[in-house]
Amino acid sequence: MTERLDYISERIEVSEKFQPVFSHFYYAANIGSESLTKTLLPNYQTVLVFCFGGEVSLSVGEAVARFINTCLVLGPIKRAFDYTLAPGTELLVINFKGDAFYRFFGRALIDHFFMHPDDLLTDSCFAELTLKLQAKSNEERIRYLLAFCEPYLRINDQDVAHMLTFHETHTWLNPIQEIASETRQTERNLQLKHKKILGYSAKELNRYYRFLKAIQWLEQQLKRKGKINWFELIEHCSYYDQSQLIHDFKHFTQLTPKQYLSLQHQLCNPNSVD
Repeated sequence: MTERLDYISERIEVSEKFQPVFSHFYYAANIGSESLTKTLLPNYQTVLVFCFGGEVSLSVGEAVARFINTCLVLGPIKRAFDYTLAPGTELLVINFKGDAFYRFFGRALIDHFFMHPDDLLTDSCFAELTLKLQAKSNEERIRYLLAFCEPYLRINDQDVAHMLTFHETHTWLNPIQEIASETRQTERNLQLKHKKILGYSAKELNRYYRFLKAIQWLEQQLKRKGKINWFELIEHCSYYDQSQLIHDFKHFTQLTPKQYLSLQHQLCNPNSVD
C-alpha cells in the first residue's frame, strides 16, 4: 500500500478462485485538501471503476469527462490517460483479465473508451449497486462485488483462451497464424473473433507486450540504481532502432523514454505489484 499525508493507494489481490477472471482490485483515496492528478499507463485491460464521495475527472486526449458517485467501464486501456481525484474522493477499480469482460457483459468495448455499465444492459443494476457499496467498508465492497459478479460469468471461448495463452508465452510470434494452422481455421475468422471478444487485434497486443517488456526492464534498472543503457534496452526488447523505441513510448504514453523516467512519481502502472 502507498500512503502519503494526502493520498492512499493499494493494490488488492483476489482469491485463487477469481484469479482467472480478475487480475486485482485497486483502491485510491484523496484524503487531502487539494485535487490530485495521476497518469494511468496502458495495460490492455478493461476496468470497472466505482467512484465514491467527490468528483473524478478523466482526460483522454483533448476530451475531459467528470463523474460523481457513479461507476464507469473504461477500456480496453490502450494508451495512458490522466485522472484527477477531488478532495474526499475514493476509487475502487476492478481489473478484468483477458476475455473476462466479454464473459460478463457479452461484448467488448470497441467504439467507446468509457461508458456507464448500465448502458450495456437493460436495467439500472449498476446504479443501484453503487449506492449499496457507498456505505460499506472496502473489504465489504470487494466481497459484495465478487458475490454479485459470479452468477453472470459465461464459459470462455477456447480459441480466444488459446490465443491469450499464446500471447503471454510466445510474445515474438503471431498467435493467429499458429493457431489457425493448429485448428484448421482461417486466419480471418480468428482475427475477427480476437477483435470481437477482446476489443483489439493480435497485432496491437503484440506491440503492447514489447512496450511492456521495455517498461519492466527500465523498472528493474531503476531498482538497481544502474545507468540506463538505451542500446541494451533496444536489443533486449527487439526494437529495430532508437526511433522505433521512442515512437512506441509516444504512442502508449505521449512521452519520450527520458520523459517517462523523469515523471515516474506521477505515473500509475497497473501491472506493478509494488
